[in-house]
Amino acid sequence: MVQASPGAAPPYTRADDVAMRAWFDALCAARRAYGVPPGAVERVEQLARQVMALLFPHFAPSRAPDWAEVATEFARLLASATGVLEDFLALAEAGAARFDSGAPTVPRPSAAEVAHAFAERLPELHELMLADARALFDGDPAARSVDEVIAAYPGFRAVALYRVAHALHQLGVPLAPRLIAELAHRETGIDIHPAARIGAALAIDHGTGVVIGETAVIGDRVKLYQGVTLGAASVRKTLSDRKRHPTLEDDVVVYANATILGGDTVVGARSVIGGNVWLTRSVPPGSVVTNAAAAERARPPAAEDGLLEFYI
Repeated sequence: MVQASPGAAPPYTRADDVAMRAWFDALCAARRAYGVPPGAVERVEQLARQVMALLFPHFAPSRAPDWAEVATEFARLLASATGVLEDFLALAEAGAARFDSGAPTVPRPSAAEVAHAFAERLPELHELMLADARALFDGDPAARSVDEVIAAYPGFRAVALYRVAHALHQLGVPLAPRLIAELAHRETGIDIHPAARIGAALAIDHGTGVVIGETAVIGDRVKLYQGVTLGAASVRKTLSDRKRHPTLEDDVVVYANATILGGDTVVGARSVIGGNVWLTRSVPPGSVVTNAAAAERARPPAAEDGLLEFYI
C-alpha cells in the first residue's frame, strides 16, 4: 500500500470502484507516454527570456558590460539551450508524432549541434530585432526612443520572441517554438505562429489581438495595427499541409481590426488595408482597400437623446 506523507491526505484506494481505478490506469499510462520531462515547459520559457537578456540590456539582470562577462553569459545560454533541446529533440527521436515539427524523417543532429546552430543565428536575429524596434519608433509619434520601444512595447516583444521561436522551428525543434510563441501571446495578446515567414522591420503598433497564422508570409517594412488577423479561409484539418494564410508584400500597412484570409490572397506591395476590412481576394500593388463610407447623421438634441444608440 502507498504510504501517505505525514499530514497529507491518504491515497485513494477504493478497490471496489472499478471505473475510478480504470481512469487512474489511463492517467498513469498517459504520464508514461508523455515525453516532456517535468519542468521542461518552464525551462524553454526561461531560455527565451535568457536570449532576450543577452541581446538587450533592457532585460538583463545586471549591466555586465565587459567582453569576458558577455562571453560567459553567452556560454551559459549555450549550455541552457543544449539542456533544453535534449528534452525536446528526444520527442522526435521517440517518434512522438503529436509533438513533431512536421519535417521529413531524417537523421537528426544532436542537441549540442542544434544549440550551436541556434547560437550562431543570434547576431542575425539581433539585427532583425533592432530593425523591428527602429520601425516601431519611426512609425509612432508617441515613441520617445528606441529604448522605450524595446523595453515597453508589446509589439516589439512579440515579434522578438517570434524570431527566437522561428529560428528553433527552422532547426526542426518540436514543440518548443510553440511554447515560446505562447509565452509571447500570454504576455502581449499577440499570437504569431513560429512557422510564419516574416521579413525585416515588422512594426506591430499597439498589437492586442493580432493573429498571424502558420503559413502567412510578410515582406519587409510591413506595419500592422491592433486586431489584425492574417488567417485561413478554411480550417479543415485536411488542408494542414497547404498554404492557408495570406501574403503581404513589402511596405504594406494594415489598419485596426482588418481581417485578411486565404492562402491565395496576396496584398501587393505598398498597399493600405483600412480598418475593419474583410479581405479574401488579392489586390495589386499600390491598392487602397476600405469599407464603404459610413452613414452620417446629426445627433439629436440632448433633451431628445434619452438612450445610447449602437450601430453594428
